[in-house]
Amino acid sequence: MDEKTIEAKALEIAQLMEDGKGRDVVVLDVSALNSWTDYFVIVTVTSSAHWQGLYKYIKDYIKDNDLHIHETGHKAPQGNEWNLIDLGSIVVHLMTDEARNFYELEKLWHAAKKIK
Repeated sequence: MDEKTIEAKALEIAQLMEDGKGRDVVVLDVSALNSWTDYFVIVTVTSSAHWQGLYKYIKDYIKDNDLHIHETGHKAPQGNEWNLIDLGSIVVHLMTDEARNFYELEKLWHAAKKIK
């Protein structure tokens, strides 16, 4: 069986986010721009319950895809504007409209290759 590439996994996670009604899903290849991750999956969420549902999708996905959540050692309060899920080679950003407009990650990482 062929092992999926990290890019394929990032795209599959992006599809899961869309299936879960995540909005404006973007995948950026940032591998040439830093040494700590390869892909960003950026998703707009509508509420705390929404990001928690998408987080569950990610937790279910990683079980069968050789990915693990890297804990940061501190807990973010539920319902905040930006939830980051560090999977090592893939970092998922679940952001409200307000946070996404304020931080403008796509603009900040403008040199990244947009693959979705």
